[in-house]
Amino acid sequence: MSLPLEGLLVVALEQAVAAPYCSSRLADAGARVIKVERAEGDFARGYDHVAHGESAYFVWVNRGKESLCLNIKHEKDRGLLQAIILEADVFIQNLAPGAAARAGFDSKELRETNKKLITVDISGYGESGPYQYMKAYDLLVQCESGLASITGAAEQPGRVGVSICDIACGMYAHAAVLEALVERQQTGLGKGLSVSLFDAIADWLAVPLMHQDYAGKAPERVGLNHPSIAPYGAYHCLSEERAVGGDKKDGPQVVISIQSNREWKNFCEIVLEKPGLVEDPLYRDNVDRCLHRPALDEVINSVFSKLTKSQLIERLNKGKIAFGSLNSIADLSEHQQLRRTQVDTPTGPVSFVAPPVIASNQAFTLRAVPALGEHTDAIKQEFNQ
Repeated sequence: MSLPLEGLLVVALEQAVAAPYCSSRLADAGARVIKVERAEGDFARGYDHVAHGESAYFVWVNRGKESLCLNIKHEKDRGLLQAIILEADVFIQNLAPGAAARAGFDSKELRETNKKLITVDISGYGESGPYQYMKAYDLLVQCESGLASITGAAEQPGRVGVSICDIACGMYAHAAVLEALVERQQTGLGKGLSVSLFDAIADWLAVPLMHQDYAGKAPERVGLNHPSIAPYGAYHCLSEERAVGGDKKDGPQVVISIQSNREWKNFCEIVLEKPGLVEDPLYRDNVDRCLHRPALDEVINSVFSKLTKSQLIERLNKGKIAFGSLNSIADLSEHQQLRRTQVDTPTGPVSFVAPPVIASNQAFTLRAVPALGEHTDAIKQEFNQ
């Protein structure tokens, strides 16, 4: 079964995470992605060496691509890249602000030469405004956007543990490319797209921003609690060891979520075994429960602290209450629900998270992660350079 984007040529003048995330999704769908790297390679190749000597970051977002090493400051290499872009369907770049245009790869000019071309310019803060020339990396944007101010425990802001601004930007860019491809089928013309890390994560911050704008106050940091739904957070239960006489002070944590008054009723009656709480004026609806969260947590803790995890889960399942375990990444590695696949790298196969989307009519394996410059000679020969 052929993949939906087979025959599509994507040129990616890219580095780090956001742009490679976008182009890797196009590669997964069958597109031919030529990744243009400088002689020393995408600096993400050196972020770490945990996957058989390969960078985990690089393996994650560069599968299925061809690596072409060029120095676009040199006329011959610049000419080769221009020749490839002339035949391309999509051009993606996330160099430093203005760098691609200064090197002769201004997106508007490229679309004038290749009318079918879809260009994607990925930046930190966009192409206008006072921040447009600022360098931007994920943690910087997490802080600049205010995301860090609502992340973490009450005592201190925290970083989201993955490159969330890069991922958000790459996802929006990927979706925009697919929309532009559909539009091109109707018009025959390409389109210019620009996406920034700041704009992407600002969209994800719409709810706390509306709290700030219309209620005068953004949600506070509440650690493993939801700021505007209660009870919705992590609670300790009794460890199995302590239940049989061990000396562990803290048992495992289970995260519960009550989304409606119907669930609240089940939670009180079946899990807490306190039916009188259902109509208690302190906890009658979600607004009341949030206002009186400390008192509510005391009630929950008084019950959970006497139950082992298995006993608590039995009650939660009986009450049809949504819950999850507070797991580690080691737990994820062994999780029964985790779907895995394998991807080849220059130093050997790597066990890999399977792509999230399961298509009913196709099955495919991930194509290999390229070695630096692995395809340079073949591509030069193909384009007569």
